[in-house]
Amino acid sequence: MTNRHAVVVGAGIGGLTAAVALHRRGWQVTVCERAPEPPVTGAGIGLAPNALRALDAIGIDVARAVGSAVPATMGVRRPDGRWLTRVGTAHMATRYGVAPLAVPRPALTATLAAALPPAALRHGTEVAGVDDAEGRATVRTAAGPDLPCDLVVAADGIHSPLRRAYFPAHPGLHYIGETAWRALVDAPDLRIPAMSETWGRGERFGVTPLADGRYCLYATTVVPPGTRFADPRAELRQRFGAWHEPIPALLDRVARLDPADVLRNDLYDLAAPLPRLHHGRIAWLGDAAHAMAPNLGQGGCQAVEDAVVLAHLLPVGEGGYGGGTADPAVADASPPTPPPGGTARTPCACVPAASGGSAPCAIRSSRPSATSRCAPPRRVWRCAPWTTSSTASASPHSRARGAGPRATGWCGPGRRSGNPAR
Repeated sequence: MTNRHAVVVGAGIGGLTAAVALHRRGWQVTVCERAPEPPVTGAGIGLAPNALRALDAIGIDVARAVGSAVPATMGVRRPDGRWLTRVGTAHMATRYGVAPLAVPRPALTATLAAALPPAALRHGTEVAGVDDAEGRATVRTAAGPDLPCDLVVAADGIHSPLRRAYFPAHPGLHYIGETAWRALVDAPDLRIPAMSETWGRGERFGVTPLADGRYCLYATTVVPPGTRFADPRAELRQRFGAWHEPIPALLDRVARLDPADVLRNDLYDLAAPLPRLHHGRIAWLGDAAHAMAPNLGQGGCQAVEDAVVLAHLLPVGEGGYGGGTADPAVADASPPTPPPGGTARTPCACVPAASGGSAPCAIRSSRPSATSRCAPPRRVWRCAPWTTSSTASASPHSRARGAGPRATGWCGPGRRSGNPAR
């Protein structure tokens, strides 16, 4: 086996997942993160079954590391409290093999970072550029030696400098018409059993119980980009204080927070798809590749999937395992029994094999389609379909644009990108 080196640009959820997945595959990994230290504050992220099973494939047990509290139900409500749609998470676990889990972002990134060698993660290291010469790439940092490598993973967020450098003709970002507030609050006495999103006229308010017992709150309103608000706590009270319980009670807890702990970001997605997600030895993932509106509930989840699929499709490095898990005994284990009612809506990611056939599927649904050309070997990374619930819906604004059903329960944009995690 060859000692291969990958440089990951960005230590968000997608970048760290890619680093862990590559490390499990036997690659030497260096993660360059411009922030001087790991985040200690931030909002939450909802991990749908596809992300949880992808993380499990590389040996990351999120529930064990962060907590496993799962709300009994999730759905959409009106400002008067009436439920418009609701689904039990037990039903979702039966259908997809695992229930969605909402966790604090800092806790998830800390869990991923802990799975890397200590020297792999370099905070305070800004990437100045990448020389993608034929044969090998070189990453140039602002204040350090160059890093020659076999692969560059561009996980540098929605404002990705590497995307702008290599796709200069791309139209860039598109403002989706909303700004969002986010906050984490402790309210164990409220005992809120449901993950909910309430829809008003041009406004939404979401309540997500986190695995550690806290609550992630998010709210959106339709305003021009760059609109300023004097005090986010007062603004939230004015807009949502008359809505159904437990929203007023939760806003009482928000009022006790420092204003700096109530995050606000205008929301963007990409104005058009990238023509491709790679260039030479550079591969883009997450928000850098396909930033999407948070109400789709898949921004961070698909960054995780991107990372795991990318690592799976690359050659094994020195000392790595052919499967995705850290434990070869787990990698060789027989696949689990498909959950009742499982469907095959996940596309297979296949690459040509040396024999002229197809390589193993990187991510499979629990019941592969009969039309798939992929023959699952013993080591298959099995994940649930893309969406988390057939009853969850897009926001009223995306529905007006003709969007189909999507997963709700997002916990707000990423800590720096203004969208789900990098």
